[in-house]
Amino acid sequence: MPWVLLGALILTQICYPLTGGGLRAGFTVLTVVLGYLLSVSHALLTRGVRAAAALIATATLGGFAVEAVGVATGFPFGTYDYSGQLGPKLLGVPLIIPLAWTWMAWPAWLAALRLARSRPARIALAAAGLAAWDLFLDPQMVAEGYWTWDSPTPALPGVPGIPIGNYLGWLGFAVVLMAGLAVAAGPSAAVVLPGDTPMLTLWWWTYASSVLAHAVFLGLPASALWGGVLMGAVVLPLALRRVRRPVPA
Repeated sequence: MPWVLLGALILTQICYPLTGGGLRAGFTVLTVVLGYLLSVSHALLTRGVRAAAALIATATLGGFAVEAVGVATGFPFGTYDYSGQLGPKLLGVPLIIPLAWTWMAWPAWLAALRLARSRPARIALAAAGLAAWDLFLDPQMVAEGYWTWDSPTPALPGVPGIPIGNYLGWLGFAVVLMAGLAVAAGPSAAVVLPGDTPMLTLWWWTYASSVLAHAVFLGLPASALWGGVLMGAVVLPLALRRVRRPVPA
């Protein structure tokens, strides 16, 4: 099942830059749903019910909670608002948003397992990777008008519309999320398994395709650079390690 879902997700993402308007928004929602199903099903099939439940509790429910607080109070991402293009909302949050946290939290964690041995180091690396992904996500979604900030300054050079504080908020919550996941998922979630290959493929694909899409298809060269460098700092060492000394996938 993970490979089938991954193939469908990749195909959907390839279609995204080739469309526009409502159809593109539909591909956005479909991508997130497929990614969510992929990560949760993989956690269930490879680590069991406890790990899958922990992922849902920390990333899905936790993601919804922090987004609801963010919309209502401006903490920790700044004062922002979602448009109605991403489907139904609850407490001002589109229901697919916490699914996106879950979709990328799981491969970020599995990648960190291969780069660090201690739990604190794994939490830090997984959180950094997840937060760095937002350097692609937010510029792309803001360019589409899916959400906006009331005070989008100071911003990263070349990436207007998104305050730097948003990325710091992402990093802070990502640390909390990964720490909760590491504890709640139990010992099985700290073991490297051969069946993790689909999720690592998703991790690398997300990085490479985001750099390409932002640089070539979406007209967002600055976010291609920022994301390429900072997410690459987490993704590329794993790729190099596997080339030099393959480990169980």
